[in-house]
Amino acid sequence: MNLRRSIQGSVVALALVLSGCSWFDPDGSSSSNQSPEPSPTPTEFEQANVDSASGDAASITATAEQTGPSFRSDNIGVSFEATDLADPRLDPAKSNLDEQLNALGSPALRFAGNALDRRTFWTSKGEAPKHGEKTTITPDDLKRLKKLVDATGSTVTLGVPLGTYDPERGADMAAHAVDILGDSLIGLGIGNEPNGYTVDDVPDGAVREDGWNEDKYVGQLEAYAKAIHAKRPEAPIIGPDVYDGAWMTAFLDSDVKNKTALAQHWYQLYDCDSSKVPGRGPQAPNLIVPLAKEAAKKNLGIGKSKADAAGVPLWLEETGPTSCPGTNDTSLTNASALWAADYTLYAATLGVERMAMHSMLGACNGGAPMSLICDPAELGDRSNAFQVRPNMLGLRLLVPSVGGHFTQTSVSGGGNMSAYTVVKNDGKTLVTTVINANDAASVGGNPVTLGMPSGFAVDSASQVYGASNDVKNATQVVPANPLPDDVPFSGDGASGASASASAGAGATSSSATPSGGMGDDGKLRIDLAGSSVTVFIMRKG
Repeated sequence: MNLRRSIQGSVVALALVLSGCSWFDPDGSSSSNQSPEPSPTPTEFEQANVDSASGDAASITATAEQTGPSFRSDNIGVSFEATDLADPRLDPAKSNLDEQLNALGSPALRFAGNALDRRTFWTSKGEAPKHGEKTTITPDDLKRLKKLVDATGSTVTLGVPLGTYDPERGADMAAHAVDILGDSLIGLGIGNEPNGYTVDDVPDGAVREDGWNEDKYVGQLEAYAKAIHAKRPEAPIIGPDVYDGAWMTAFLDSDVKNKTALAQHWYQLYDCDSSKVPGRGPQAPNLIVPLAKEAAKKNLGIGKSKADAAGVPLWLEETGPTSCPGTNDTSLTNASALWAADYTLYAATLGVERMAMHSMLGACNGGAPMSLICDPAELGDRSNAFQVRPNMLGLRLLVPSVGGHFTQTSVSGGGNMSAYTVVKNDGKTLVTTVINANDAASVGGNPVTLGMPSGFAVDSASQVYGASNDVKNATQVVPANPLPDDVPFSGDGASGASASASAGAGATSSSATPSGGMGDDGKLRIDLAGSSVTVFIMRKG
């Protein structure tokens, strides 16, 4: 049976998350839809859109020798606005949020964002908000969060409001968090992006007067930490939850005790007035150009070098594709799925030990466009069945890599293609993730030869893909399954495959494409769809 057409995974809703720096466009331009699960349930891996593979051939070599850091469960994570703590749907009995998060393994969870300092009020005594804050958080909300954390096996970091200066109130919140969340609480962040406290162009505006600087921040930070540690000496403090290196230095040089991690923020596309491609403007192609990795290496390197010097890990507590407002067109494209997978793996190779993509529990239509998940109900209403977006689909493919250590992986040719390999299970399992960012609308796919160490063979493969990089609301899933005996392959070397090849090399139609598959030389030959992320799990026989 040819499953090429039958394996159409869920067409997943896109609509992106509210970044800590960017705010949703309320014009309702984002949309959401899902297709049924494949029927019948597929039993073999087969791609849907590779009738031709005219892209450049690629040779990928995966090794089993550990050369890099580990890929941790916390490298996959979700950041929420602090106001979401008051949402009853955090309770696993009230929605499918826990199920959607479980699909990410045991993801890192973080609650803070711009709403922390501007719209969040904590009380354990039933008080009314003191300064017009719109959302009140109580111990009962933390107890509900504990149910979610227990259901997902996640670790959590929690922001303590600093927008209104009140160290004793902050210490009361921290003490309750330590007591309620227990070992799952691994960090308390005092304030969110304090370097932006005088900025007026965010909802609810500035929370400090002009003249606010690093020194004044450190004074208030230390007062909060002292009050917190007077109640709970073991409380772990992280910070400063900024992009700016000078503020990182200020946090690390402070007298705060129990500094557990350096918390950095960074968004890939931030030049909101730019339309240059390649560039840093909020255009979808800019997510997947090589320049994106250069920018990530440079900017995350600022935090990593400072964290290393201080002897603490680097946590990317808030990140996303763009910090620009109204970026629905970028966020809803298939490119965001490719970017999410590539960026997460790349950041981990640079030494980032924890990462959280910023999100919120908002509507798919008109809600924050960067969010990994969204509510399909109309704006202003609520449902209990959250849907996922393409960036979350990209992250889901990374779960098999959790617990592995990065190995040397080389990519030769292939155009805009990258690959990462981890080794697991005492060297018996390799997981290679291939991001093929060549546009499927232009090339269909690329002939790929995947070399692996002696004794290994591909056990299964899975994929997310789109008809192009720019297609919106149409990222699809090919679920994990074994490869069939024959797979399409348009490149040279088809005769090396164990399956017979009945057509000449270079043919591109489905009826004339030479057979690929696992060859006697220990290499997999396959036409790999463009605009896709594919995960190959290899096991040693």
